[in-house]
Amino acid sequence: MIKIKVSIKIILSIDKVWEIISDLDNETKFWKGTKEIHNISKEGNKIKREVIIAFRDSKCLQEVTLYPKKRIEALFTEGIIKGTKIINLKPLQNEVLLETTWDMKLSGMMGMFTGMIKKHVKSGTEQALQAIKIEAEK
Repeated sequence: MIKIKVSIKIILSIDKVWEIISDLDNETKFWKGTKEIHNISKEGNKIKREVIIAFRDSKCLQEVTLYPKKRIEALFTEGIIKGTKIINLKPLQNEVLLETTWDMKLSGMMGMFTGMIKKHVKSGTEQALQAIKIEAEK
């Protein structure tokens, strides 16, 4: 299993940060490991989608649930990644703590590359949160 937790503080209202992170169609702008997104269905706050990730242009299926101004839960249901990516928003005094937690497993032969991929995912998550912070604080 790969467990990663990365956080960043953003000096802005929770509304503005939520506006940026909940625009799921714009996710590739911040998350460089996500190359393409194809929405399959949307029902209320749940979205099913196909995601093409940078690693060998692999396809993954996700079920994403939005909890407005609180968190986004992405469940990887098919593909080389199985598990979750959860993005939490925590209001602080004059800022927001944006925290991403990965809990995933690589399927099949990909399990051999767990160490390398963990470093890559952690670095990509740090870069994504920094890019979101820069966008939010513009």
